[in-house]
Amino acid sequence: MFVDQVRVTVKAGKGGNGCVSFRREYRVPKGGPDGGRGGDGGSVYFVSDASVSSLSWFRFHPDLKAKNGAHGEGSNRQGKRGADLRLRVPVGTVVKEKDSDEALFDFIRPGQIFEAARRGRGGRGNASFATSTRQAPREARPGTPGEVKELSLELKLIADVGLVGFPNAGKSTLISKISAARPLIADYPFTTLTPNLGVVDIGEYRSFVVADIPGLVAGAHLGQGLGVRFLRHIERTKMLVHLVDVSPYTGRDPVEDYHVIMKELRAFNPEVAARPQVLAANKVDLLGKDKSRLTSIKKLAAGKKIPFFAVSAIKEEGLRPLVEALARGLARLGEGSGEGGPE
Repeated sequence: MFVDQVRVTVKAGKGGNGCVSFRREYRVPKGGPDGGRGGDGGSVYFVSDASVSSLSWFRFHPDLKAKNGAHGEGSNRQGKRGADLRLRVPVGTVVKEKDSDEALFDFIRPGQIFEAARRGRGGRGNASFATSTRQAPREARPGTPGEVKELSLELKLIADVGLVGFPNAGKSTLISKISAARPLIADYPFTTLTPNLGVVDIGEYRSFVVADIPGLVAGAHLGQGLGVRFLRHIERTKMLVHLVDVSPYTGRDPVEDYHVIMKELRAFNPEVAARPQVLAANKVDLLGKDKSRLTSIKKLAAGKKIPFFAVSAIKEEGLRPLVEALARGLARLGEGSGEGGPE
């Protein structure tokens, strides 16, 4: 199950209490205080792991607690420290305050560690209060409580290129043809219900990552269709491929489709809408003799000075020039690819 947003409560362990104790041994008439301090509680950490791809584990484990520290004991024995809780999250996870939505940490590469809740400290035992003028103290300190935080975990897939377009524009077919990704493909709208990632091999030990985002419709920013909940996954992309269906069977105007999707992108995040993009007209194999739909969208691309490609993803026509153009564009922007429960 792909889950990209969860809310959790993390609680660090409480520190153990200090101990009040006095040494009492045979032939030791003045043993003095020997109460040890309590052990510190455990902290809660998030650790990014490239082998984890979803936040689904947290959906069934929303309350997360580290171990408490043990109490101090006599004979100056300090309580055992509580075990830390280390939680694995996918690369691309953003940790936020639940109420303020303030970002606390952003995992952009594997192996990063974030302390989400700090442990409580163990209390002092009476041995630590002894002085030259106060040789038999009868006081100790309780352990301090660990931090408790309510957090929101939000996954934003790390990809170089994002595919956007109407449902059934052919995004899933395209990613399946240019990469090893195998998303569900069917002849009905909203086939893609979760984002898919594919690695495109461009030779010479070079590659880039493409994200296929579930289709948008008019009013998506208001919750129509699947809404814009998956658009967070293209916020990290460097380029966009705007895929338009030019077949005569949609009943829609491809130029109007382009404007609708751009309107939804701007409503979601103007910075995403302003990213470098490529316009690809898909399903050109279904046009027949009437090329007016292809001509109109090509004219739009020329007017906006957007690189344009006519492709047929299902028949793998025109895909190589498209992939090469994306590789060149990423090279200009600076190459780089990204990858994304308890240990």
